[in-house]
Amino acid sequence: MKNLEIYKALAIETLKGLIAIQSYSKEENLAADLMEQVLQSYQYQTHRKGNNVWVYGKHNAEDKALLLLNSHLDTVNASASWTKDPFQPLVEDGKLYGLGSNDAGGCLCSLMATFLALDEKEQDYNLVFAASAEEEISGKNGFELIQKEIGKIDLGIVGEPTLMQMAIAEKGLMVLDVETKGVSGHAARGEGVNAIDKAMKDLQWFQTYKFDKESEILGPVKMTVTQIAAGSQHNVVPDSCRFVVDVRSNEHYSNQDLFELIDQQIESDVKARSFRMNSSGINLNHPLVQAGIKMGRSYYGSPTTSDQAIMKGFPTLKFGPGDSARSHTANEFIYLFEIEEGVEIYYQLLNGLEIQG
Repeated sequence: MKNLEIYKALAIETLKGLIAIQSYSKEENLAADLMEQVLQSYQYQTHRKGNNVWVYGKHNAEDKALLLLNSHLDTVNASASWTKDPFQPLVEDGKLYGLGSNDAGGCLCSLMATFLALDEKEQDYNLVFAASAEEEISGKNGFELIQKEIGKIDLGIVGEPTLMQMAIAEKGLMVLDVETKGVSGHAARGEGVNAIDKAMKDLQWFQTYKFDKESEILGPVKMTVTQIAAGSQHNVVPDSCRFVVDVRSNEHYSNQDLFELIDQQIESDVKARSFRMNSSGINLNHPLVQAGIKMGRSYYGSPTTSDQAIMKGFPTLKFGPGDSARSHTANEFIYLFEIEEGVEIYYQLLNGLEIQG
């Protein structure tokens, strides 16, 4: 396609503009403004709710399936380890540095450019492109806020850095707050019941327990104790030990199922912060995945979560330029060729694809 090079350049320039805007989660309003400006410059009517922006294809018609192209506007906070200005787009040795360049600005801008390229002609499916908010915090004012507004979606591509390989499934996420209760007393006299001692049994259980059902794509359920707090001073036996557990589920267990199993096994009190982020993905035999395989794309199961987890009622493929290993790191970058390749591969994969509604 002759205009594809123009769209590749647009993706890079738009990403530079986004890097220059601080767009921490819940603070994406100026980034959303920029996306609206770019899309409106191509004569699209933009739709907006909160800090989420979406547009429909100009050739959309009734009785065709709807393909969603989505990635997120927000970034994590810049750490103190940055040696470059995180809000100054800088190109060095073919790398574009800046906060959010890799996660997931490269994906977002590549998908926007692909949307524009695909929509130059009528496809066998309808198109919607959505730039969403609050992905990094799994916020309720992100994609979840606009799914019903968009309408019935039949298939989605979620832009996350996967080295343009296909993440056909991703693990779910559940965060547990656990408390072991004891009885306070004077440490010197051996009084009370030490909550830390009691907690050690459950901590060991979380470290060693293996759930029966493993996934061929995602592997086993993974539980990791990530935070712990107990005690007020050196001579007081603590009456409470609190800890946090990060639980990554596979497709064989809902978060609700896992919670009930865990609650039965441990003595401590446990509460789940949410059951929303279940495992998600797409069937290996789906035409989109099979088309990717024919193009030489490999597939795998992703251990990280994304907005896939909150997209309900339709299959999704996580797929995009950049490398997940660079996400949330100081001096984050994406290669310029990765953005250009992203547009190229997205377009080749989706142009002329047949999607069933």
